[in-house]
Amino acid sequence: MSIEQVTCLLQEVAEDVAICQRCGLGMTRTLTVPGEGPPDARLMLIGEGPGEQEDRTGRPFVGAAGKLLNQLLLRAGLRRPDVFITNIVKCRPPGNRAPTPDEAAACRPYLETQIALINPRIICLLGRAAAQVVLDAPVSIGRIHGVPHEQDGIIYVPLYHPAAALHQPSLQPVLVEDMERLRSMLQE
Repeated sequence: MSIEQVTCLLQEVAEDVAICQRCGLGMTRTLTVPGEGPPDARLMLIGEGPGEQEDRTGRPFVGAAGKLLNQLLLRAGLRRPDVFITNIVKCRPPGNRAPTPDEAAACRPYLETQIALINPRIICLLGRAAAQVVLDAPVSIGRIHGVPHEQDGIIYVPLYHPAAALHQPSLQPVLVEDMERLRSMLQE
């Protein structure tokens, strides 16, 4: 499939997300946040869900956690425009709570389609919620962070969510170390 075709299909996903009412989040959102990045990204980042700033702008990771994420990407030798960034849910859960299993399940077809279209080499799962939903297993991010494993030809790397590192500064060096390992993986 050509880059143009993938771009067109990703736009169709975004248009479907924009009118989605599969769960209650569609009733409370300001804007949907389908994700952004190049259609041929080698790296995809998947977070939990949009926050307040993302809900207002329609863009993923634009708040304080996004600023930290941008710095971490630079540590890995990447720039934000080089990666595709999305979330397991495309609408903001009220009060920035974690998405419910039903909300994550409602958005899962969109996420699976994005993964299939982009076909990234590596997917970073930002935080416990993203890791549990994408890996479809209960996980402890403290145990599995930074440990890559392959599934269906894609390398999955669970990481602490940048927001967690903002709330617990002791996690920042761990996240930096994991991103530096990611740099090595991307260079292989």
